[in-house]
Amino acid sequence: MGEPRRAAVRAAAIVLGAGACYCLWRLAAGGRRGQRAAAGAARGPPSDNSPPVSTHTMDADALQKLIHLLQATDDPLIQEQALITLGNSAAFSVNQDIIRNLDGLSIIGGMLSDCVPKVKEKALNALNNLSMNIKNQEEIQVYMTQVCRNVESAPLNSALQLAGLRLLTNMSVTSDYHHKMINSIPCFLHLLSEGTERTQIQVLKVLVNLSANPAMTRHLLRAQMPSLLLLFDTCINRDILLRALAFAANLKKNMNNEDGTMIQDQYSEDSVFFTLCRDSTPFAQKLASLLHHPDTEVKEQVVRILTQ
Repeated sequence: MGEPRRAAVRAAAIVLGAGACYCLWRLAAGGRRGQRAAAGAARGPPSDNSPPVSTHTMDADALQKLIHLLQATDDPLIQEQALITLGNSAAFSVNQDIIRNLDGLSIIGGMLSDCVPKVKEKALNALNNLSMNIKNQEEIQVYMTQVCRNVESAPLNSALQLAGLRLLTNMSVTSDYHHKMINSIPCFLHLLSEGTERTQIQVLKVLVNLSANPAMTRHLLRAQMPSLLLLFDTCINRDILLRALAFAANLKKNMNNEDGTMIQDQYSEDSVFFTLCRDSTPFAQKLASLLHHPDTEVKEQVVRILTQ
């Protein structure tokens, strides 16, 4: 192990305690031992389910040392553990303010451009916890373009992609930063069409938030998703179905509140507008069938759409 790496591990000991330091030492040294072993199994990256550090007791000095460690090291394994610890500490509101005041948001945000996917994922997870704070959101919003790029470039259904979508969900709870996601709407609908159920649920959380904003209505209606109608089926996962209905209900409500008529010619045949409005007979048939769905919330969302 080189001297810089030894120094980084020693610094981590001060901040994280003996248990976490041992974990970092194993990550830093074990990888090289594994490379030298003739018949050893490759070690996987650390998971967020590793034994937790007691982060709620970390004071400002300890958090500052951890942020400095994140700046000082270029070892991705140490970066991951530092980001995990910062993310865990951000579960406590007092630490969210401390990390912001120590310029930790910009340090973590800078990791979103890292070439190591696991580092980017852990940075997104940390920012996700930190984004529960309104003042933190004001600083995190400068990284939203990069977050959207990470979501778009990440492998489909990957942990990195889901981490980005979780952060965008928090950042889209209010309409303040919706405009920063306009260019990513086609990507969101692609993920809704091609992703696993887990990905579909997460991207629908973002889309429901966006669709609640009247200023986003035309952008969403113009986007293309020929397979959208498939989501409104009785056999669809309930969590997906409920959110898809909420998405449609929000758009229909906003359209009805428009000053003037929607110009139909500006929407292509594969657009969301054509599915929900222009060629609405298949959609109406789907809704009629869902009125007999056994779930009360599903039927309530259908009635909401039909009575718009």
